[in-house]
Amino acid sequence: MPNLWKRIHKLKAKLLDVRLGTGAATFPSAATATKEFPAITRLHLTYAQKIYGGHQGARHFWRNCLPRLKYHNPAVPMSVKQTTDQEGPASLTIYFSENLSKAASSNVTDMTDQHAPAPSATEKTAVLDLKNLPYTDIWHNVKVLTGAQEVSPTTEEQAELKKVEQMRLKAVEDRKRVAGLRQAKKDQEKMLEQARGEVAKLRQS
Repeated sequence: MPNLWKRIHKLKAKLLDVRLGTGAATFPSAATATKEFPAITRLHLTYAQKIYGGHQGARHFWRNCLPRLKYHNPAVPMSVKQTTDQEGPASLTIYFSENLSKAASSNVTDMTDQHAPAPSATEKTAVLDLKNLPYTDIWHNVKVLTGAQEVSPTTEEQAELKKVEQMRLKAVEDRKRVAGLRQAKKDQEKMLEQARGEVAKLRQS
């Protein structure tokens, strides 16, 4: 039974981690779009498999932010291309419906991503250069360009987060306690071994 409760706790913690945190936000949709922030229709992320060469932030964005974005925007297709070219681009292509947001229009670059799907006739794209950026900065830029609204935890979720943190701290203390007991046992066994060695020496003398 304890193992079952541990598994349930880990599952709850994982679900909370997907629902909340950096990247937990909703994009403008057809129903909520404005002239300033048109609807987001797609995302495409390209980065290299290894973290060196400036790809670390993009990889962390994929691992930390993209699952949360997908959870809160299930209707928005999100594709990822991992390349073997460490000198190649790390980029995020954002697809807007009809027009770019005002923020994206004022930050247009000439960067393109050959791995990103071509926009449809009703889409406009903005490409963010992610190289050498921490994933938190990448997420900030995405929010600015898209007008994404971050999701705040409910009262129930805040209570769950507090409980998860308390259990995490307890687990840390438990691991320390167990490690101390194991070390004490090892020290005791070592002392006994040394004592036996001294007794053996005395018998031989």
